[in-house]
Amino acid sequence: MSIVVFGASSQIGHFLLPRLRARGESVLALSRKPRPAQAGVAWLQGELPGEVPDVGQPSAVISFGPLKTFAEWLASTRLPSSTRVIATSSMSAESKQASDVPAERALSQMLRDGESAVAAACDAKNMPWTIFRPTIIYGAGIDKSLTPIAQRASRLHVFPLPAGRGLRQPVHADDIAAAVVAAMDQPASAGRILPLGGGERLTAGEMFARVRESLTTPTLPVPIPAALLRFGRTAVPRLRGPLTRLEADLVADNDELRRLLGVSPRPFRPDAACWVPQPPL
Repeated sequence: MSIVVFGASSQIGHFLLPRLRARGESVLALSRKPRPAQAGVAWLQGELPGEVPDVGQPSAVISFGPLKTFAEWLASTRLPSSTRVIATSSMSAESKQASDVPAERALSQMLRDGESAVAAACDAKNMPWTIFRPTIIYGAGIDKSLTPIAQRASRLHVFPLPAGRGLRQPVHADDIAAAVVAAMDQPASAGRILPLGGGERLTAGEMFARVRESLTTPTLPVPIPAALLRFGRTAVPRLRGPLTRLEADLVADNDELRRLLGVSPRPFRPDAACWVPQPPL
């Protein structure tokens, strides 16, 4: 039996596929573009929403993409009740729920609605499911949060350092892949939405400083004082959300992750390779 992976070319997929191959699994990886076959991995052309080839009777289905369309596919596909379903959401489902920015509250609601839809689709077919809510993801050089900051600083040789006191907990994409594999083997994680953060909590200011320290290109540090950030929240409405979050804690409680799966993510010690896009799988 095979394992189906939606979002196999994503940053988490980049680390998951080698882990699955090392276990001797037969993988069906979905991609929008044709890709050459690899040992243990057959690439299928398809996407959600849209046309998806027949995947047969997989032992597990894993998705790193949008939850709503994944739930719709689950509901419309004939999968055996033994199929293990694992998906990723985001801690934004929780951390942005009470945001004073309407777009952020809408994102939180969309994520929570998607989680509920996946759970309902699985429950209707008695399929065990687990959903992870990761914090800031890094590690493969294709994230939309820390990598653009690192790449821009390397290019301009200047690194802005905002004085954020809110706590952060960046999680390496490979640690999420490890949690996914562990969930496949652990029935106790079924029916759970599990927060998933990195192994260390640090202030937003410290997080940015460590990104700068990881760069091989010299950069000029430019501290941005809290008073200027407060002014920016008022003067530039589109920055109100991101600047306000610098003072908010965006962290995850990993107790259930460790208890159920035995997974302990690494502390935030990035190197320059974390900000370089990894070659296509």
